[in-house]
Amino acid sequence: MRGAIGLVALGLILTGGRTLSGQTSSKRVISLAAADKIAAAAEAEARKRGSTVVIVVVDDGGYPILLRRLDDTQVASVDVGIGKARTAAIFRRPSKVFEDQVRNGRLAALALPGATPLQGGVPLTFDGKVIGAIGVSGNTPQEDEDIAMAGAAVADAALRSPSR
Repeated sequence: MRGAIGLVALGLILTGGRTLSGQTSSKRVISLAAADKIAAAAEAEARKRGSTVVIVVVDDGGYPILLRRLDDTQVASVDVGIGKARTAAIFRRPSKVFEDQVRNGRLAALALPGATPLQGGVPLTFDGKVIGAIGVSGNTPQEDEDIAMAGAAVADAALRSPSR
């Protein structure tokens, strides 16, 4: 018992009597249910346009939570969609930013680790923080981004609503 009291006393001395809870933060994550709602909105937009695309929702580290490959979508769009979403998540900005940089002569953007400099990746934000992204690949760059934006437009509501 004396050893435990000593450890508590040592902890109080080292922290100046403050609790450590102020040194942690909470992190909002995208649930599978929220990712499904985001992807469903993007898929509805793709179907409205008659587009064949891959839709990917990733977490803030760029790792896939959900991937939808619509019928007849080219196989190559799977990796490209993941890359676009990952780029938007880890760099905290649309993947189009990097495509524009390359187009404007900043070829160094091609060397950024983890960057896919192609339009169609859009960050997903919650309370002002990027918590993931959506990437779309399969059609024209603008169409891919428009479809991704349709998914991103429902993200806040999907993240605030309870899971199924």
